[in-house]
Amino acid sequence: MSVVTRFAPSPTGFLHIGGARTALFNWLYARHHGGLFRLRIEDTDRKRSTPEAIDAILDGMRWLGLEWDEEVVYQSQRSDRHAALARDLLAQGRAYHCYASPEELEEMRAQARAEGRPLRYDGRWRDRDPADAPAGVAPVIRLKAPQTGETVIEDQVQGVVRVANEQLDDMVLLRADGSPTYMLSVVVDDHDMGITHVIRGDDHLTNAFRQTQLYQALGWEPPSFAHIPLIHGADGAKLSKRHGALGIDAYREMGYLPEALRNYLLRLGWGHGDEEIISTEQAIAWFDLPAVGRSAARFDFDKLEHLNAHYLREADNLRLVELLCERLEAVDDVGRRRLEAGMDGLKPRARTIKELAELAHFYVAQRPLNYNEKAEKILAAEGATALLKTLHERLAALPEWSEAAIEAEVRTAAENAGVKLGALAQPLRAALAGSNVSPGIFEVARVLGQDETLGRIEDAVSRS
Repeated sequence: MSVVTRFAPSPTGFLHIGGARTALFNWLYARHHGGLFRLRIEDTDRKRSTPEAIDAILDGMRWLGLEWDEEVVYQSQRSDRHAALARDLLAQGRAYHCYASPEELEEMRAQARAEGRPLRYDGRWRDRDPADAPAGVAPVIRLKAPQTGETVIEDQVQGVVRVANEQLDDMVLLRADGSPTYMLSVVVDDHDMGITHVIRGDDHLTNAFRQTQLYQALGWEPPSFAHIPLIHGADGAKLSKRHGALGIDAYREMGYLPEALRNYLLRLGWGHGDEEIISTEQAIAWFDLPAVGRSAARFDFDKLEHLNAHYLREADNLRLVELLCERLEAVDDVGRRRLEAGMDGLKPRARTIKELAELAHFYVAQRPLNYNEKAEKILAAEGATALLKTLHERLAALPEWSEAAIEAEVRTAAENAGVKLGALAQPLRAALAGSNVSPGIFEVARVLGQDETLGRIEDAVSRS
């Protein structure tokens, strides 16, 4: 049997971090077994489903590198098929019309609450003669679920789980307006798409019992279920926005690389020994469901930033230049060349693309620079301007513009002035970077070039 998995988000919001992990696990399981990974948009809630949310989900999936196989399935386009199967079950006696009014249902729920019982439909129309139906009432169609025995699921993560059938009521398949319910649509779509494995959050475990009953009523083989624990915050509480329950677009904006986020999400609930840095190729080779834990994973921004810093250091320089140009305004060809030439010194100092852009900005900034508060203080210190003037003269006469030559000249200038190297290097850094932090200052001067370096020193001197 060829493996077919699916990711089936509802486009009532953006692709959030928990959904992204579910998509990743399904994608990896399919790739590991040489199967298919399908994408279904469950857009039956027409009031809340928006084209913008659908686009955000598709963009988020592509950015994460989770390309799907075959065409996207839109659940809303399949409602006729869903409804037809509900009517088939009705004709076979496996479902029935229920004429209970909203008032009756609310009274039923109120009584159950008062008696401390679960809020379940009491089956009042299950075996009742339709001839007793009140006039003018449009009925729903309910599944005639088994009332004795138990429903058992051999879950690939949770193990064998079971529920007494008397604890499950007859769920609605078709609403009074003829629209199919979520439970019916999911089962029919999974069957028609040939889904063999349903990997999703364990908040769907209760749904799995009802869906299994529906599979059995339709005469279909249920898929293999794997319900993965949810993601919690670092404090163990339910994941919220303060913990990181954000859309994937937010992580992209914060400057995380997709390969780092994939690696991090992979380790949220799944492990391979003590391995922390796991490439996509390794993940595909290693991923399988038995290694998924049963306890909730904890989201930790510090760990994500640590991973992202690793992937930044490993990233191709030209790719990083392109990512920086998306964030930095009006980068010309000169600025691009500087970014490329200085990238090896920049990327080890950043944890995110956002930090990298902030650190690299001075390479593409136009003269005169804006100095930060600490740079202003360094340049205003006694003797800083005189040191820079002397250094300017020496650097202007330098015949070879290399890091080694620049360093030698700066060291000589410091010795001749009777100061430590830092006393000259710090004003030079402030003049060239507009900040008190930067990559190695001799590297910075080499990347900027002789003319730009001299011009920035002149600007710093003339400001006094």
